[in-house]
Amino acid sequence: QVQLVETGGGLVQAGGSLRLSCLVSGRTFSTYTMGWFRQAPGKEREFVATISRSGSSTDYTNSVKARFTISRDNAKNTVYLQMNSLKPEDTAVYYCAAKFSSYSSTVYKREPYDYWGQGTQVTVSS
Repeated sequence: QVQLVETGGGLVQAGGSLRLSCLVSGRTFSTYTMGWFRQAPGKEREFVATISRSGSSTDYTNSVKARFTISRDNAKNTVYLQMNSLKPEDTAVYYCAAKFSSYSSTVYKREPYDYWGQGTQVTVSS
């Protein structure tokens, strides 16, 4: 069974940075396209970023482009989300997700994903 565990959330002032990590159990990490999603209070869960199996392709929602960077280390079974220039509207629970892909450069901006983490809270104060 695949398990995803996110870490790195917390409270930060506007303009600050955080790096989220997501450790994926199992030996098949390199077969998954990975994604980050977030859910703010009272809102639906939304796509944030995605990275292909090989790491060669990435995509982001418009509101985080140029501020967030998704990356992965297949040797460590870990995907990262570097978040810079954080804004209060980035406050949300951030979820890591994995989706099996047959292609090394495919990214997915929409659900469904196959596996999800439990989420980590990011709070940005103004």
